Amino acid sequence: MVVNIAHRGARSLAPENTLAAARKALEIGADRWEADVGVSADGELILFHDDSLARTTDAEIRFPDRAPWTFSTFSLAEIRSLDTGSRFAETDPFGQIAAGAVTPAELDAYRGEKVPTVREALLFTAEAGWCLNLELKRLPSQLAHFPVVERVLALVDELGMSPHQVILSSFNHDWLRQAQALRPDIAIQALIGYSFTAPLDWGDLSFSTYNARSTLITEEKIREVVAKGITVNLFTVNEVDDMRRFIAAGATGLFTDFPQRLLALERGS
Repeated sequence: MVVNIAHRGARSLAPENTLAAARKALEIGADRWEADVGVSADGELILFHDDSLARTTDAEIRFPDRAPWTFSTFSLAEIRSLDTGSRFAETDPFGQIAAGAVTPAELDAYRGEKVPTVREALLFTAEAGWCLNLELKRLPSQLAHFPVVERVLALVDELGMSPHQVILSSFNHDWLRQAQALRPDIAIQALIGYSFTAPLDWGDLSFSTYNARSTLITEEKIREVVAKGITVNLFTVNEVDDMRRFIAAGATGLFTDFPQRLLALERGS
């Protein structure tokens, strides 16, 4: 089984979508990490999930007059001036600081943690001999025509990344087809389940790998799709009982905010 450390790395233990989260996931023993690609106002590729900077950084304090703090309206320099680590310490989003799973020394180290660029994320991945799943996320309307696929692939080429160290995933399946045409040696994974409630749309099953929302799928459907020779990964699976049943049904990978739980399950502890 592949342990896909998803949704901003080991984000229960470190600030999400940061190199600190990646380092923690690597330390734990995850097979790979996942992060979301955003674009700054001056066209720089960054790692960021939400449209707004407010939840995971101190943007509201630093730029009180810039609501709703959409990342695409901030320059890279402005984004890099923000602090994700202190925000993580203040909010304890998964209760792991209170539970004692994050040490005081780690919290001190996280303070001042920056929003990383995609370049930094790729360099870290290459140096670690690891693998990064980059989700090409839907961009705000003002960036509708931004050439995100070309820019990401150009950066991969510039840095001399091995194609085995990069995976591209997206809810925008046209982007994936574009990436496949440009770089057929780089793996792509089709995300399905953008809505929390609408049934999963598998289309014509034209992709070899689908990353599906776990709350919208049954074990029977996993077995059905896997029987067709298609890989199924699931997001976001945080509870051990769910991990067990999805693995038993044939899911190849589980994206989780708690890699420590999944790895303990794998090891039988």
